[in-house]
Amino acid sequence: MYTIFQRPEISEPALFSPSDTTKRIQNFPEICVSTFSDNIIKKFSSLNDVKKIAELCSASGTLPVCQINYKNTAIAFYRSMPGAPACVACFEEIIAMGAKKFVLFGSCGVLDDEKVKDNIIVPVSAVRDEGTSYHYIAPSPEIEADPRSVQILENVLTDCGCSYVKGKTWTSDAIYRETLPAIRERRQEGCLAVEMECASMLAVSKYRHIPFIQFLYGADNLSSDTWEIRDLMSYGLTSAQKYMALAFECGLRL
Repeated sequence: MYTIFQRPEISEPALFSPSDTTKRIQNFPEICVSTFSDNIIKKFSSLNDVKKIAELCSASGTLPVCQINYKNTAIAFYRSMPGAPACVACFEEIIAMGAKKFVLFGSCGVLDDEKVKDNIIVPVSAVRDEGTSYHYIAPSPEIEADPRSVQILENVLTDCGCSYVKGKTWTSDAIYRETLPAIRERRQEGCLAVEMECASMLAVSKYRHIPFIQFLYGADNLSSDTWEIRDLMSYGLTSAQKYMALAFECGLRL
């Protein structure tokens, strides 16, 4: 019996699907945006023209799914749970509700501070150092982002006057096991950042045929032997307006 990391192809069929646990919602917005920052989601959920349209339920509680009108277009948004399995489960259920296009953004650990600096990171591929993606796409060291999605993100960033850098990201399951040897190895491979979801989300979007964009912003710095916490504790709140606007613009162009 092989593990998922050794099988040459993914196993089918699944015993049950997201549609068995999640009801389709009438008139659910085609575009959905998500981030991991509770502060950012609360900020936008409190706006006057925002309404709650659904909930994501788990043993940890419920996550509200809200709707906002942006440039005369309904867009759903919610807070993703960190870590590939939880993030993917929410994504699957949002698709089951009716979403057809998806934009995700969040913080990351910076592996190359000189290249990243204050730029937004555009992931062109992700090193698959997690487990979830292997349930959706056959084993491989990396998974590439869709070139069309990358181009749309680049166009939006350019049009909005935001500086950015393109490169690989390292998706890891273990936040407290980002060891110095592993960090050096990933930097040598060209990884600009480390996070916990990108490879899996790219895999699911390919499997479900959902147009998907993800961008990252640097939080803590791991590019030296001394860890710098930096923005990790503010969770991007100082730039919430910019990040959400970029995500909405990406959604409109998908």
